[in-house]
Amino acid sequence: MINGYDRMKNWLWIIGLFFVLSLHAEDGHRLWLRMERNAIPADVRLAEGMGRTAILDIASRELKDFWKGEGRVLLCVSKGGATRDGFTIRKKGQDMELSSASDRGVLYAAYDLLRRQQTGDLLSDGAVVAEMPSYDIRILNHWDNPDGTVERGYAGRSIWKWDELPETVSPLYEEYARANASIGINAVVLNNVNAKPQMLSTGMLRKVAVIADVLRPYGIRTYLSVNFASPKALGELPTADPLDADVQRWWKKKTKEIYRLIPDFGGFLVKANSEGEPGPQDYGRTHADGANMLADILAPHGGVVMWRAFVYQASSPDRACQAYEEFMPFDGQFRENVIVQVKNGPIDFQPREPFSPLFGAMQHTQVMPEFQITQEYLGQSIHTVFLPTMWKACLDAETYRDGGGTVVEVTQHRVGIHSRSAMAGVANIGDVVNWTGSDMAQANWYAFGRLCWNTELSAAQIAEEFLKQTFSADEHFVEPVRQLLLRSWDTAVSYMMPLGLHHIFAFGHHYGPEPWCAPPNTRPDWLPKYYHRADSIGIGFDRTVRGSKAVLQYCEPLATLYGNLETCPEEYLLWFHHVPWEYVMRNGLTLWDNLCYIYNSGVEDAWEFVDLWQKAQPYIDTERYEAMLMRFERQARDAEWWRDACLLYFQMYSRRPIPADCPPPIHKLDDLMKYRLHIDNYTAADMDKLP
Repeated sequence: MINGYDRMKNWLWIIGLFFVLSLHAEDGHRLWLRMERNAIPADVRLAEGMGRTAILDIASRELKDFWKGEGRVLLCVSKGGATRDGFTIRKKGQDMELSSASDRGVLYAAYDLLRRQQTGDLLSDGAVVAEMPSYDIRILNHWDNPDGTVERGYAGRSIWKWDELPETVSPLYEEYARANASIGINAVVLNNVNAKPQMLSTGMLRKVAVIADVLRPYGIRTYLSVNFASPKALGELPTADPLDADVQRWWKKKTKEIYRLIPDFGGFLVKANSEGEPGPQDYGRTHADGANMLADILAPHGGVVMWRAFVYQASSPDRACQAYEEFMPFDGQFRENVIVQVKNGPIDFQPREPFSPLFGAMQHTQVMPEFQITQEYLGQSIHTVFLPTMWKACLDAETYRDGGGTVVEVTQHRVGIHSRSAMAGVANIGDVVNWTGSDMAQANWYAFGRLCWNTELSAAQIAEEFLKQTFSADEHFVEPVRQLLLRSWDTAVSYMMPLGLHHIFAFGHHYGPEPWCAPPNTRPDWLPKYYHRADSIGIGFDRTVRGSKAVLQYCEPLATLYGNLETCPEEYLLWFHHVPWEYVMRNGLTLWDNLCYIYNSGVEDAWEFVDLWQKAQPYIDTERYEAMLMRFERQARDAEWWRDACLLYFQMYSRRPIPADCPPPIHKLDDLMKYRLHIDNYTAADMDKLP
């Protein structure tokens, strides 16, 4: 018989075993930074005559803890070296020399060396690596609110614990800073573009200053989104007119307060006169008036204004045209420390869009790309969609502007226009243990930083780097999963919105399909029918010279290419044209049959991803394998839902049968319309209840 003492010993043993096992349980928190700490520190030294800085101390510590090389590592900051955070690594025998014109560059060199060690990309004797970042400002935009919620966030609540600051500083802040520095991100906007005036209150600024103090030693500058009406809300002024002297004085005083607290403050991000946000147009002023007022106040401090071009009004006949119409009249009128921040496409982070025409049109203004890392329109934290393939399609697109140039070339550092270039990404980070809600979604955070640093990297290179560092370097794992990632964007587009279809999501949350969505008293440009325009004749938005004329916003030959039904790239066909159902496409199929086959191919690919992931099981930990398997299976079922919803709905207009060799829908349209597919409401139990 077991007495009470023995029972207690057994329970303590079980608890102890559970604790030991929990120490080894994989929760995804370490991201791609999985180096094994050295038992004996590596030999890392500063070059003779160099002074220590907080950034150099971190570079030295990282190398001492994790560099496995046998020789010494010499860190050198030299005025004659590379500029703009660039660095050089030289291998001399067993020794390494890391040099840069800045301590930040040395830190990036340290992380580059450790990345090469993790991925097996080792340097031979005499090798020289020289790196220069593609963009000066490589910035994450957090859409985090003061109450801890995150707009378009799918990974829990905000990592910024405003109610605990400034007294309590979460260790997450430094872990976050380290992760960003390791991939070259050097700037962060802490709060939502739909900014609350309270972010500029003295109490909040003191909290911001504490976060900035943590980020600074990792080479990261802090920025804030600002509400244009802040002088009215905080300063009790009757106006926020940018040409009003009292308004200018308020902003000048507030900016001085910010720089007293945060000497290296980066500047302001502004969303104005869009989706109900206040702006200069409220007072009969222009975007240039508003941006330039703030820019003049920031200029003495070295700050910049990032003024978003995401604007649209309910009255516009084509939302895709409005940013061009509002900003092009002011090309060349913005101050040198203003950067116009342009979403990659002309609508709103859709699964596939042509690049925004502003990249080719604004020739006298610095513009910067804005990408969405958080997958608002691409399955959120459930679906695996590797976004560098989409971002590269935008960055590598030829604009055909005067003198030519890809989107990358016209947004990078440009002598004669502005002294700074930038690229922004809307963060997918929250306070869940694995940071992004899905272990594979970490790949897009990683990829954004790497592309900001080097736009010449291929999506395949980035995928391989991420997988080797985050999961396993075993080629039996890396190669098939890399191919999965590289196919994932095309797959998602196929089962969501192929051939240029766009914005046919569920109202509000944007997870599932609702091409039928039409809530009463809702502005037309928030509804799918505004975009797909399906009728008995065909489907698609006519943006040719006969329609909204959006094609004319592109430089030639793109305007003619996109405007001609016969030459328009088929991936954008329904973006630019209203196409008859019986139109014969280049593969000989009618538009309707083609839609059916593409939707079905997306579903088949999604189920193939489940099989590929199951084959990866022997090479990774159980915890992340099981978590991702659930997501891949959910993604495949969601793909079926998307296919059935779209084809059954559009079939009401086409009145054509689904091809006999396509699998028939597994759902009924009435059921699909009654049950709104959402990130949180399609569990295994829900699936069992479905017809």
